[in-house]
Amino acid sequence: LPTDQMSLENAIMVSICTTPKSKRWPMMIDPQGQALKWISRMEAKSGLKTIKLSDQGYIRTLEQAIRNGTPVIIKDVGETLDPALDP
Repeated sequence: LPTDQMSLENAIMVSICTTPKSKRWPMMIDPQGQALKWISRMEAKSGLKTIKLSDQGYIRTLEQAIRNGTPVIIKDVGETLDPALDP
């Protein structure tokens, strides 16, 4: 990520949201793709899965990731979420 103050603060928020005790997940608005690249590098060894809500079988991929403790990025989320994703 760039070294500007905003990027640093965003990285801290993502780090806090992704601790084992956290019950939250971060949502990032990332028009330049910098956060996606950063997280992809950071979680590559953990078997990061990247899905879109338009992918066929995305729920199955998400369920498997949850069972296995694998990190997941859902790309291109619109203003509304599939009700299946509402905790």
